[in-house]
Amino acid sequence: MREIEDAIERAEREAFTRKPPKTLKGQIGFLLKQLKSAKAVAAELGVTADSVNRYRRGARKHPPKEIQQKIDAAVRSRWQPQVRKRRRQQAAATGGITVETRARFGYTAPVGTTDDGRFRRLTVHLPPSYAQRLFDARETGAGEPQMRHIIAEGFKEVYFQDGGVRAMGLSDVAINEIDYLDLDF
Repeated sequence: MREIEDAIERAEREAFTRKPPKTLKGQIGFLLKQLKSAKAVAAELGVTADSVNRYRRGARKHPPKEIQQKIDAAVRSRWQPQVRKRRRQQAAATGGITVETRARFGYTAPVGTTDDGRFRRLTVHLPPSYAQRLFDARETGAGEPQMRHIIAEGFKEVYFQDGGVRAMGLSDVAINEIDYLDLDF
């Protein structure tokens, strides 16, 4: 249930100017540089410091699949932080954020109109203010419901109300169920 967080991660990875290390020794070396000690890397991965040192030396070349996945995730999450930061700043200042999703939307509307939630496939470009709010929420540790609410507000303004041209009686939009969600910024 981390659809939005994962989508932000994927969008940030698209900005990489170089590929992260692929070999086990390269990945462990990178993590050691970032975290400064084998003990810190071991705590991050859930293994012993001796295992980390064996991976670094090449004495052990094939960690269990779950450990390899943790190593890959730890490297990707720390790779090129300045590139990620620059891309977020650009989206929040001028570029905005494009959300492509297939989700079930629910909404509150005036009497006489339908408020039945249904799946819709939408691609909507949200203004920079929504990108800024989304990134700020992520930085402060907001959960998935808060980030969904920010995106739903953007959809309400940009898609459902078309910037104030239609559906002015629409008071609330909610994303109830996400089939898939992808972001681009």
